[in-house]
Amino acid sequence: MHVFIRTRCLQITAALASISLLAGCGLLSDDKGETAQKIVVGTTSAPSTLDPAAAWDGSWELYRNVYQTLLAFPTGAAKPQPDAAQNCEFTDSASESYRCTLKKGLKFSNGEPLDAKAVKYSLDRIRTIAHKNGPKDLFGSLDKIETVDALTVVFHLKAPDATFPFVLGSPAASLVAPKEYPADKAREGDKIVGSGPYVLQSYKEGSEAVLTKNESYTGFANRKNDAVTIRYFAESKKMVEALKNKEIDATYRGLSASEITDLQSPESHNAGVQVVENTGAEIRYLVFNPQDPQVNKLPVRKAIAQIIDRGALVAKVYQGTAEPLYSMVPKGVVGHKTPFYDVYGHADVAKAKKILKDAGITQPVELTFWYTTDRYGASTADEFTEIKRQLDESGLFKITLRGQPWKTFQEGYKSGQYPVFGRGWFPDFPDPDNFIAPFVGKENAVGTPYEPNEILTDLLPNSRRESDRSAGAKQFEQAQAIFAQDVRLLPLWQGKLYVAAREDIAGAERSLDPQTAMQMWEMYRKTSW
Repeated sequence: MHVFIRTRCLQITAALASISLLAGCGLLSDDKGETAQKIVVGTTSAPSTLDPAAAWDGSWELYRNVYQTLLAFPTGAAKPQPDAAQNCEFTDSASESYRCTLKKGLKFSNGEPLDAKAVKYSLDRIRTIAHKNGPKDLFGSLDKIETVDALTVVFHLKAPDATFPFVLGSPAASLVAPKEYPADKAREGDKIVGSGPYVLQSYKEGSEAVLTKNESYTGFANRKNDAVTIRYFAESKKMVEALKNKEIDATYRGLSASEITDLQSPESHNAGVQVVENTGAEIRYLVFNPQDPQVNKLPVRKAIAQIIDRGALVAKVYQGTAEPLYSMVPKGVVGHKTPFYDVYGHADVAKAKKILKDAGITQPVELTFWYTTDRYGASTADEFTEIKRQLDESGLFKITLRGQPWKTFQEGYKSGQYPVFGRGWFPDFPDPDNFIAPFVGKENAVGTPYEPNEILTDLLPNSRRESDRSAGAKQFEQAQAIFAQDVRLLPLWQGKLYVAAREDIAGAERSLDPQTAMQMWEMYRKTSW
């Protein structure tokens, strides 16, 4: 049932984030002798590729700032608003035909026209290329794209899907210049040709991306700076040092809990550092691969769910920067419930032992848990060490830990190599559908087929008929309950989002969109006190 697939991962993503704008740039003169605002930001999450057809991960951070989409989510918006489009709307009551009219005169940075043909080309190539790490599954409900005229494009869907506008508002639907991007394979190299708020002036993989204002941009973003340099750090410790030493202006993604606590201290404040806390929909969870003979046993998965103490995990590792999560749909999202608490309650080793004993399992279960070492932040290793401690001390499990860099880790879970592994999720769009649909289907965000019939054939399709997204809350509540019974995924915690910046940087509180991508244009250097 590919119609109901939504995948991403991310994403996607840092345990607690960071992006640094090169500090020390300040107000500089450009080649024309004019004064320009140039900011430097730092992050531990570098792009995996510059082609949006091949990435469904933290690369979206960069895409949001250099590519344009038909719709977008301005700061504070719960629903997608026009960006490259003049307007968009469903043309039928069944939500199966969606029409967008583009703004006149749009161009890519190479001068190519951004018209209906370019939109069709950009989105068709995502499905044609079908890259294993790309966002093709987000377009599972899309049947075909029709260009009515130069400025009008119609998306014909396979079935009703009121969430489709949300997909068009995500970086998955980034628009690319047809002459620069092959129709049947991902584009290689260190260049980007888009129509977003910024132009990628230069790029050094794993080191930095230099963005300058796109003078031909026409869209919703009100750019409050003229240029941004994003520096990529392998370690958050060095990134924090760079912030304190005024080498960068701000950080986002990758900060550990202890680093956040340190940056919030009076000492850091006195040293000119501010920390802005944002409500987050970031979640962390475990994935169980049924291809493994031990993990395939439901009692084994239920026993793990019964043992893990989220409160202890959050208190010990995340020190108030996260909170326990008992559903894949986080707090603050329509339809959120706590099914994993309702079913398993507090951590209880005795109950877990009974679950295993009733299934005839009397010896400690040996499992290997995998995690990525360079995607979700410095606290990830500590998180898995604590999970191992809890399971080992129960006497019911013997856990071995293995960490891999993101690219290797991604290849491993996609090919089904890991029995249990940790993932992070930042929403593609602010809707409960995006916390259920990406994880089900033959192909999904976590690379392990999971096909709960009721969710795929009833709950998701019925919820997508509702243009009023809150009207589908009951279906999402039922889907969460099924997740808790099957334990194919185990939610662990929900994080808050933090932007740390020098005290002369304004706009940090407005810099995160509902997909938690940083909108670089919101930040600027104060010129007066």
